[in-house]
Amino acid sequence: MTNSATPRERLLQAAGELFYRDGMSIGVDALCKAAGVSKKSMYQLFRSKDEVIAESLASRGPTYQAALLPGPEDDRSPRERVLTVFERQDRMTAEGDFLGCPFVSAAVELKDPGHPGSVVARRFKQHLTDFFRGELVAAGAEDPESLAVQLTIVFDGASARVVVQSQALAGIGVVTAAALLDAAGVRQTVPAGQAR
Repeated sequence: MTNSATPRERLLQAAGELFYRDGMSIGVDALCKAAGVSKKSMYQLFRSKDEVIAESLASRGPTYQAALLPGPEDDRSPRERVLTVFERQDRMTAEGDFLGCPFVSAAVELKDPGHPGSVVARRFKQHLTDFFRGELVAAGAEDPESLAVQLTIVFDGASARVVVQSQALAGIGVVTAAALLDAAGVRQTVPAGQAR
């Protein structure tokens, strides 16, 4: 955290780290202490801890997604672009600080689908499913909607396995996603430079 960060930025960064590492039950006192911000200041910036949870997830989301999803400049085939997500997930799980998908973790812990944090988590998880669906449409998959949901389930299940088993994936997510793509006939590779 830089010295030039605003109190709001410090709170969101501290919240993102603490909630991911220690869970949503972290108290406001501990959060404010970690951020170097008074409780009074926090409540001037946010209406409630629930709002801090939602905002911290929303601020963390784009960085997490950028680490997983290939960008629009990536001209590999749709199949390769989908598998890239699982390859990147595999690399993340090999790092010692991976504690699962932050959005699944938040939604599971919050339990209430109407909680502002759950709403944010659902939006980001839908973005992943939408990415898969877009690639599957480009690949000409027969049922891109269902296959996109299946791939999301593989992704989330793989993340959960890492946490429960306390071990890296070692390629199992990639292999499982590839098997789904094979079964759906998504095998073709589009040469670089060819329109998808």
